[in-house]
Amino acid sequence: MFHGFTTKFLKDSIERSTTDGMDRRRFLRAAGLTGAGVAGLGVLGSGIASAGSDSGSGDGSAGGDSGKVSDAAVLNFALNLEYLEAEFYLRAVTGSGLKDSQIDGKGKLGKVTGGRQVKFETKLGRQYAEEIAHDERKHVEFLRSALGDARVARPEIDLQSAFTAAAQAAGVIGKGQTFDPFADETSFLLGAFIFEDVGVTAYKGASPLVANKTFLEAAAGILAVEAYHAGLVRTLLLQGGAAETAGKISDARDSLDGPSDLDQGIVNRDGSANIVPTDENSVAFSRTPGQVLNIVYLNPASVKSGGFFPDGVNGAVDTSDANG
Repeated sequence: MFHGFTTKFLKDSIERSTTDGMDRRRFLRAAGLTGAGVAGLGVLGSGIASAGSDSGSGDGSAGGDSGKVSDAAVLNFALNLEYLEAEFYLRAVTGSGLKDSQIDGKGKLGKVTGGRQVKFETKLGRQYAEEIAHDERKHVEFLRSALGDARVARPEIDLQSAFTAAAQAAGVIGKGQTFDPFADETSFLLGAFIFEDVGVTAYKGASPLVANKTFLEAAAGILAVEAYHAGLVRTLLLQGGAAETAGKISDARDSLDGPSDLDQGIVNRDGSANIVPTDENSVAFSRTPGQVLNIVYLNPASVKSGGFFPDGVNGAVDTSDANG
């Protein structure tokens, strides 16, 4: 009897909180909530009912400074970022990106400029890159499956001039110089550093906007993986003696996302390691979707495109914050 109630409750919760034409059956499948997946949740007892009872409003919207957005809009915002990361890592490892079957959806389908296979100097560096590329591809597949027909297409992505613009803004290179994150292993790690910390703060910052608890748990799982990636990249950069360059990139990100001092390099002021950037309570900090877009658009103003997304991202959440 309890199992029947749990199954119905979970399915009803997803039915109530999915919007924008989300394919609920696909989400159940992607989240492991069909068949044995739902049955297994029954053993958790009444905790599921209490957790699900505040799963959010019926229309799947969530409050916050950025106004009401549906769970689908939040997941699509995350999907845009996963497209960017997946294309970066896959091209670095294999020389090619996502398949045509993994990039279609709502909005304008864009091409990817730049990116090529990296000649890794170390076996370990290649193995790490291969694992992260695999994870990012799976994130894309999971979010697309969860969103169903509501998924957005891959927007246009710039993996060439955007890196040079970011490196120049950070003072890593001078005017007239170029930065190629696919040139060697260290350059690749610096390129990855630009993305990974932002991904962690993006998922944490978007979490209060997710109304449905099942969606929130899935997003938390992706956040954990992104945090593992970020810690690994920061560790390798510190080990490789790139603390000064990483610090410049960190400062540049801080200058884009507003007046608050959110970002941190890979060493503290006393020179000690700072692998995990946290606040005074050792809690990871958050960025709003708008602040995240400030960084990937490479613009501190309120804009809808630029930087790594020359034509902007697809979906309802597409505008950066006004920080200028």
